[in-house]
Amino acid sequence: MCKKLRWGVLSTANIGLRKVIPAMQQGQYSNVVAIASRNHAKAKEAATALGIPTAYGSYEELIADPSIDAIYNPLPNHLHVPWTIRAAEAGKHVLCEKPISLTVAEAKTLLEVRARTGVKIGEAFMIRSHPQWIRLREILDEGVIGELRSIMGYFSFFNVDPTNIRNRVECGGGALMDIGCYLIHISRFGFAHEPMRVMASIDRDPDMHTDYLSSAILQFATGQSVFTCSTQLARCQRVQFVGTLGRIEIEIPVNAPIDRPSRLMVANSGGISTETFAACDQHTMQGDAFSRAVLEGLEIPVPLEDAIRNMGAIEALFKSARSGRWEFPQQT
Repeated sequence: MCKKLRWGVLSTANIGLRKVIPAMQQGQYSNVVAIASRNHAKAKEAATALGIPTAYGSYEELIADPSIDAIYNPLPNHLHVPWTIRAAEAGKHVLCEKPISLTVAEAKTLLEVRARTGVKIGEAFMIRSHPQWIRLREILDEGVIGELRSIMGYFSFFNVDPTNIRNRVECGGGALMDIGCYLIHISRFGFAHEPMRVMASIDRDPDMHTDYLSSAILQFATGQSVFTCSTQLARCQRVQFVGTLGRIEIEIPVNAPIDRPSRLMVANSGGISTETFAACDQHTMQGDAFSRAVLEGLEIPVPLEDAIRNMGAIEALFKSARSGRWEFPQQT
C-alpha cells in the first residue's frame, strides 16, 4: 500500500463537505484525518457524517496537530491568506481554495512565507487535474486547430441571498472572484502565457454591492479571450477555443460530472470528432496530485506563482471597470 498524505480541513464549508472531502477520501495518496470548525459540535457532526477520525473546535487546534501533513483551506476568500500563513508557519503544506487572496499584494506575502517555511502552497483549480483539460492542452500543442486566436467563455448561476458568502463584498464575494477566476485561469492556460492588458465592464448589485454581471476582454500576444460571468443569471457554463484551422469545445468545462462521462469536441477540416472521458472526480485527482507532489517532491498542479498571476488579472479587471480603460495586470 502506498503512503498517504494526512490532511486536515479548515472549516465545515459546503464545498468541503459536499464535494472535496468525500472525493479526497477516495484518493490513492490522500487521507483526511481531521476537520475543524469554530463550533466543536458542528465539527463533530461533520466528522461523524464523513467518517473523519478527529474533530476540533478551533482552527488553531487543527493546525497545531503534529500528525497532520497538509491543510485544505476552503474558508471564505478574505480568510484564505491569513489562515494559509498560519498553517504554513506550523509546517503544513496548504491547498487553498480559489481565489487565493483578495489582492495581488496580499497574495505575494505568501511567497516569503513559502520560502521561509519550505512548504508547498497551491490554489485549488481542480479542473487542471481532470483528463479533459490535460487532453485539451495536448490538442492545442499538437496544432490540431492551428494557432489559437480566440477563447470565448460564459459562466453563470442565480443567487440573490444577501447572507450567502458569495454575495458579501467585504468577504471577496461577487461573480468575478467566485467564477470569473475560472475563466481567467482557463484563458491563461489556453494561451499558455499571460494577458498583456485587460478591459472590463461590471454591473454591481445596488444593495449587496457585489459584481453580479461582469464581462471582460483579455488581450494576449497571439489572440484574445472574451468572457461573461454572473451570479444573477440562469445557470450556464461554456468555453470554446477557436484557432486558425478549427475549434475545441468542452461540454461541461468546470463542474465536470462524476457520475457520467465527460466530452470534448474538436472541429477542423477533417470533420467533427468527439472524445469521451470516463466518469471521474476531479477533486479526487486534485487531492492526489497535490499529495503526490508533497510525498515525491514533485511540482503541484497550480503553484503560488500561477495563483498570483491569476489574481493580477482579476485585480486589473476591477481597475479597468473603474477607469474605463485598458489596464495592465501585475506579474510576479
